[in-house]
Amino acid sequence: MNLRIITTDEPVGMGVFWHSTSHVMAQAVKSLFPETKLAIGPAIEGGFYYDFALDRPLTTDDLPRIEEKMREIIKKAQPFVRNTLSKADAIAFFEERGEHFKVEIIQEFPDDIISVYFNDGFADLCRGPHLPSTDYVKHFKLLNIAGAYWRGDERNAVLQRIYGISFPTKSLLDAHLRQLEEAKKRDHRRLGKELDLFSFQVEGPGFVFWHPNGMILYNTIQNYMREMFFKHGYQEIRTPIILNETLWHRSGHWDNYKENMYFTSVDDQAYAVKPMNCPGGLLVYKNSPHSYRDMPIKMAEMGLVHRHEKSGVLHGLFRVRQFTQDDAHVFCMPDQLETEVIRIIDMITEVYEAFGFFQYQIELSTRPARSIGDASMWEQAEKVLQSALNRKGIPFEINRGEGAFYGPKIDYHIRDSIGRLWQCGTIQVDFSMPERFELEYVGADGERHRPVMIHRAIFGSLERFIGILIEHYGGAFPIWLAPVQCVVIPISEKHRDAASDTMTRLTESGLRCRFDARNEKMGYKIREAEMQKIPYMCIIGDRESQDHTVSVRKRKTGDVGSRPVEEFIATLKEEMARRTSD
Repeated sequence: MNLRIITTDEPVGMGVFWHSTSHVMAQAVKSLFPETKLAIGPAIEGGFYYDFALDRPLTTDDLPRIEEKMREIIKKAQPFVRNTLSKADAIAFFEERGEHFKVEIIQEFPDDIISVYFNDGFADLCRGPHLPSTDYVKHFKLLNIAGAYWRGDERNAVLQRIYGISFPTKSLLDAHLRQLEEAKKRDHRRLGKELDLFSFQVEGPGFVFWHPNGMILYNTIQNYMREMFFKHGYQEIRTPIILNETLWHRSGHWDNYKENMYFTSVDDQAYAVKPMNCPGGLLVYKNSPHSYRDMPIKMAEMGLVHRHEKSGVLHGLFRVRQFTQDDAHVFCMPDQLETEVIRIIDMITEVYEAFGFFQYQIELSTRPARSIGDASMWEQAEKVLQSALNRKGIPFEINRGEGAFYGPKIDYHIRDSIGRLWQCGTIQVDFSMPERFELEYVGADGERHRPVMIHRAIFGSLERFIGILIEHYGGAFPIWLAPVQCVVIPISEKHRDAASDTMTRLTESGLRCRFDARNEKMGYKIREAEMQKIPYMCIIGDRESQDHTVSVRKRKTGDVGSRPVEEFIATLKEEMARRTSD
């Protein structure tokens, strides 16, 4: 096998590499603990895992033993050999081995030909492909152990999951491990607590409690997006959080999404808490007559939505049960569709660059198995999205079968400061919902026509985007985003009045400032401001009090000298207006 394909910038190659390593790990665990029952062991973004069922709990102390057994297996250069069995024979084979999880999977396969991989005495159910032999796995590390439910359902068996990573070279492995260490330092859950941005409480699991600093950040981002609404021709709307059940049947969410929804009743009528904003936007459009002269109509909504997430998958701001979507719906004529998609692409680029994201990967996701609408609509929509990307000269990958249930989509994966990718923005073309809701406009010919609907979000979830921002900047936000932009510190009590006057001038100019006149040593106050990652400190002593100046310390730079107060204000406001990172 040509190892050229096993590189970090070729996902298929790395998927084969990681999946093969997961089989080696499963073989090692089975060898050390023969009573182990095997569940699944896929390659995932950034490595692999395998789920096991065994009586004794695994701990991190077991990982070195498992790694050593893996090295023994790798050293033997055992070939990965693929065999095929009939469905009945495969069931009998794994039943004899006591692998009931594998039997359950096979029983659900529609095909009669089952692929099984063997190396030495180890066998695993797998479609492949794999590396030619175990010795192709060169450098690996088992990272941690977590709990999991069989098939993600808390009603099923509790499993133990081991995560790992592997690479064909030691330098790649070392670089990845360094990235993981850096990611730990940037964990938004830890920084959110240290910077007093948000918290989670047992009284509302999966629901964010925003603190004052967090609300400043939250509102700053929302206000920026509202500027973009105005600049790009959007009108803002707001729709109810609870809408009757009939609406969700009509939109298709009931058949395709109800397992993720919350339900209630009002006056003995069934209602649902909205998981998405689009049906409300459709009703707003339908409320008034429209002409071709009005098109395109752009409606934006910072809409609060709720989705039922299992407790086991909740993860800080990244996976919550209540969040705000920066949703927008563009209603246009079919011949305007491609132009409007291109305009959204340009808007997304502008927004991401303002927040310091200059690199991203694009996927074009096509029709999934569960979907609504006829094939011709899907084909037309997919062609428009592909054409728009080609016209902009943007490279993209096809992600087959991963579109929304109502239409194909473009997905954005932004790359952060330490190289990780995060799925955020989306552009979705929808012919089906305007049909279901009987939307119309009067064309130039005086006849009634059906508009096309574009769903678009740039942040996706505002909560999740804030989590990404925290980790991207390590909590050291650029000044325009920083909850506290400057702290004013008098050196002693006799400088308090001058410092208070400076504080007043700064806040009246619109800067977000904090006054620190505590009876603490100056070094302590400076270190605390640095720990809080505040962009600027203004220190007021004898000279500053007399000259109406401030001694400025800048984050990461240190002392940058004395400045007249008005000059300092102008400098900060210019930096804020540029919306650039440090």
